[in-house]
Amino acid sequence: MHLCSYPAHRLRFSCTYSVMAISISHRCFSASSTLAHYSVFEKTHLSPSLDVTKSSQRPIKTPSLKEFCKQGNLTEAFRSFSHLFTDHNINVNFPDEAYAQVLDLCASRKAFSQGKQIHAHLIKSLDICESSFLETKLVFMYGKCGSLFDAQILFDKMPQKTIFTWNAMLGAYVSNGEPLGALQTYREMRILGISLDACTFPCVIKACGMLKDLNSGAEIHGLAIKCGYDSIGFVVNSLVAMYAKCYDLLKATQLFDRMGEKEDVVLWNSLISAYSANGQCLQALELFKDMQRAGLVTNAYTFVAALHACEDSSFEMLGMQIHAAIIKSRQNLDVYVANAVISMYARCGKMIEAAEVFHELGNKDSVSWNSMLTGFVQNDLHGKAIQFFRSSLRAGQKPDQVSIINALSASGRVGNLLNGKELHVYAIKHGFVSDMQVGNTLIDMYAKCCYVNYMGRAFDQMSEKDFISWTTIIAGYAQNNCHEKSLELFRKVQIEGMDADVMMIGSILMACSGLKCVSQVKEMHGYIIRNGLSDLVIQNAIVDVYGECGNIGYARRMFESIESKDVVSWTSMISSYVHNGLANEALELFYFMNETNVESDSITLVSVLSAAASLSVLKKGKEIHGFIIRKGFKLEGSSASSLVDMYARCGALGTAYKVFNSVRIKDLVLWTSMINANGLHGRGKAAIDLFYKMEDESLNPDHITFLALLYACSHSGLISEGKRFLQIMICEYQLEPWPEHYACLVDLLGRGSCLEEAYQFVESMQIEPTAEVWCALLGACRVHSNKRLGEIAAQKLLELNPGNPGNYVLVSNVLAASGRWKEVEQVRMRMRGSGLKKTPGCSWIEIGNKLHTFVARDKSHAESDEIYHKLAQITEKLEREGGYVPQTKYVLHNVEEEEKVQMLYGHGERLAIAYSLLKSPGGTPIHVTKNLRVCVDCHTFCKLVSRFFRRELVVRDANRFHHFEDGVCSCGDYW
Repeated sequence: MHLCSYPAHRLRFSCTYSVMAISISHRCFSASSTLAHYSVFEKTHLSPSLDVTKSSQRPIKTPSLKEFCKQGNLTEAFRSFSHLFTDHNINVNFPDEAYAQVLDLCASRKAFSQGKQIHAHLIKSLDICESSFLETKLVFMYGKCGSLFDAQILFDKMPQKTIFTWNAMLGAYVSNGEPLGALQTYREMRILGISLDACTFPCVIKACGMLKDLNSGAEIHGLAIKCGYDSIGFVVNSLVAMYAKCYDLLKATQLFDRMGEKEDVVLWNSLISAYSANGQCLQALELFKDMQRAGLVTNAYTFVAALHACEDSSFEMLGMQIHAAIIKSRQNLDVYVANAVISMYARCGKMIEAAEVFHELGNKDSVSWNSMLTGFVQNDLHGKAIQFFRSSLRAGQKPDQVSIINALSASGRVGNLLNGKELHVYAIKHGFVSDMQVGNTLIDMYAKCCYVNYMGRAFDQMSEKDFISWTTIIAGYAQNNCHEKSLELFRKVQIEGMDADVMMIGSILMACSGLKCVSQVKEMHGYIIRNGLSDLVIQNAIVDVYGECGNIGYARRMFESIESKDVVSWTSMISSYVHNGLANEALELFYFMNETNVESDSITLVSVLSAAASLSVLKKGKEIHGFIIRKGFKLEGSSASSLVDMYARCGALGTAYKVFNSVRIKDLVLWTSMINANGLHGRGKAAIDLFYKMEDESLNPDHITFLALLYACSHSGLISEGKRFLQIMICEYQLEPWPEHYACLVDLLGRGSCLEEAYQFVESMQIEPTAEVWCALLGACRVHSNKRLGEIAAQKLLELNPGNPGNYVLVSNVLAASGRWKEVEQVRMRMRGSGLKKTPGCSWIEIGNKLHTFVARDKSHAESDEIYHKLAQITEKLEREGGYVPQTKYVLHNVEEEEKVQMLYGHGERLAIAYSLLKSPGGTPIHVTKNLRVCVDCHTFCKLVSRFFRRELVVRDANRFHHFEDGVCSCGDYW
């Protein structure tokens, strides 16, 4: 029963006890007493009753109240206390002592409701208007029980306050997280001239540490010295902790070293915690070892401080040793220490060990669950984090701020939008959404899930925003290709007067890269220099962004200006070269990098594999593959898919399959790379088979997968299959086609002579046809000489993309094929007037670990005479034995017939083939790469060479691979 349950004349304790005396003659309660006006006890007509458990009366001797309080037995202590005030014990000799003992027990057990019962009983039973001792005990009890409001009201109404009362109020403020209140009370004490004692200092010093107010802490330290308390252990402990929290570890260590006998465990714990909290983990662990060597008995706080110092996997062994010492020192882990062990294993990446400790822990609290959840997120086990979060809900755990933040973060990392939305709803219902950190995590989650609208709403609905909020939303827009929105918010940040940091600048540079706006990049570069933000991370990002925007000169100058280049610096420059079609320079820089002390990483290797693939240099690609093996890189993820792509683009499809089959866990990118590899080599049926096998592995294709599949169908003439896969993409996988998908289907229909159907498809598209779509249609019109549709496509193409020189060349070639030379000249003049230049045709071949390059009618090679002599011999043999006749209609220049023949004879791929027949061993395949589409006459030439010279030819042009063997091409003359 509760204190206010019955009126005074009916009040009884449990049925085994006599009626309690309502008043005691020598301690009458005065109506004018300070406590009579205490708001919590307005209903003073109700008499107190103590809520005790009913039990039978036992005549045997039981422990005293003091003993029960010492044992911490709240129920028995209350029963013993009640017995003191029965009829048989009406003259209690020391009621103050009895009340004090029970109040101290309530404080230690944080038994707030029981403490209030004692307070009510005390009001009714005694006149305590002059008992500052008991009032002080009450202030102390309320402070310890977390009721700062009750402690403050009681303290303010006390007519007399001793130093103990002031200290109790100081402690109440500090223990309830109100350090400012503690310092204000301390200053009031100083103004009133209250004499301080040793117990005053730890509270106010701790308040300074909580506020990181070093000046006030040093001032109070000076007063402690003046009062002669600076040599007392618990005062020194508080000073050490205060200086540590204020990041003055030198002063903290000096105080520690001055202590003579360092036998106080709390002192050691304070300094170990200080070093650990300030990131000086080695010093913290060295202190822990010194403490053990000194023979001091460690306690739970010592172990927790030492475990916190084990901050990452490099401290794994030490952490395990501390865990062993904990097990050795006691049989059962208490939850406080167990949580620290779990966190230590999680930080060291040992989640199996962390889980073992967690499962063995009987009395798990919210910190235990959150430590495990945080560990999963920290170790990138985001799927397991979500599973664990659901397990915690099934176990009856109520999510708090920490668990909500971790679960949101994990949902974002795995792209689980539904889970993220559910957490958002829960956060709204339970008031967590107003927390700034939760709000920031929501923004990040929606950004990771590519849900930009919800991301913006979450940001707009935040009542308070900090710098992290702005940084997160700017990064979210930049990562989701909303580059202009990202720049707009950055301008708002500047208007608000906030200074951008490295993270925000990185996002803005990403936005500039997406917009391909060099002027904006230069502006940001200037901002970075003016504001002194040019650290290595930003310098690397600038190199990368200049490269992405096509300004390779600025990228190179930025790279060269970096004094201490790391692997990211080199990789950024290599990637810039690759992105701008300078694959040779990328490979040279990679080899130069290996001569320095900078070790390549997996991203570097992906970039350099891309360079080898673009050049189709198989030997270089094999060297890089060997490098990957020697350096012990795992063949997985991007490195595996890049190797498959490299071998495929170097003509070694069989080796690409070997790499593909050697990877145990194949991701979507790897399957897509292999599908694309087959399409590149004209193996459309094989690409389709791979697609179905991928589906059998429960992998869902994305836009890129379908693009590779449609590409494969296009280059194998699989018209019905291509149409079907576009429908599957839309209907089964709910993927909205990109312009590139439409262009692939138009190309497929066009190559298959279905020009009218292709045109109707373009006209019926749900989106406005892009330049890529009209380009595909125009190319088909050129092959099949469809003048009417060609003119329509040519006009649309030049309207939509007048800045691409390749489009002008295609239009002029279509006109030239029809003999419309006047119009051809007009197009070429328009092209020159725009400052555009045609990309010259170029072919290259790798012989003797060296790349040999040839352009049409090129005579710059050192062995040019021998090459042309060999080519003449080849042509003569093909004319004599193979009936070869030059097809001059494919020479789209208005020149004489003889000159057309010479132009055909001088094509770069023929020069490369002639050089290979001069230098390579007989019977070995000839690999030639060309940057433009191979012409029909050269295609015929290659077929005849493969037949009459008994050599396999592998020619990679701008579109695909052609495998020539015994006079037949793998493309089936369909390209």
